Amino acid sequence: QGCPILHQYHYSKHHNTYLKMMKLALLATLAGSAAAFAPAKVAQSSTTALNADLSKELGAQAPLGFFDPLGMVADGDKDNFDRLRWVELKHGRIAMLAVTGYLVTYAGVRFPGAEDIPSGFAALDNLPGMVWAQMIATWTMMEAANQDQYEGPWGTNQNALGESPAEFKGDFRNGFIDFGWDKLSDDQKMRKRAIELNQGRAAQMGILGLMVHEKLGNVDNLLPPHF
Repeated sequence: QGCPILHQYHYSKHHNTYLKMMKLALLATLAGSAAAFAPAKVAQSSTTALNADLSKELGAQAPLGFFDPLGMVADGDKDNFDRLRWVELKHGRIAMLAVTGYLVTYAGVRFPGAEDIPSGFAALDNLPGMVWAQMIATWTMMEAANQDQYEGPWGTNQNALGESPAEFKGDFRNGFIDFGWDKLSDDQKMRKRAIELNQGRAAQMGILGLMVHEKLGNVDNLLPPHF
């Protein structure tokens, strides 16, 4: 049977090593997110277009403010910054959907016929092939629809719709839906965009935390069963 004390020692050692690895992965993700999506300080001596002042751009806000530890946009390249800002915005939108989906399925909500499919990572091994096909088709349609149709497909500008009315990367109203956006002042628009950006950042950390804790086996401590 072996020595119980020795068995417990090996289990504790293995568990502590696993926890350390998960913490390191989380810290690496946090650092990468901050570096890729936050503005960076630019050189003071240059006045070229590649050294634009990004310190006042959307996203440079409390509590970190002006933060780019890996120098991803240290050259002040505005085009590169705008691309990274759009990447962050898109990941944030996806993460908000992911958190919502995780919580809804964890609470036991299912489509008819899917009552026996578990939530979380366990669902991946229990989805029928037809459901995978439906999901991939849905993702494709969502990706095709959620873009600037005036520059579609995917920014290649191969259509004849004319100049895009989008005010920023990620503005996908396409002259069709508004919800009162055009009636807002410039300050109100910036505030709304900052709210979405922060919600997306929180959602990215949220879905990462849920996945990590599910793998650690203690997600029920955060989310009581069928809350």
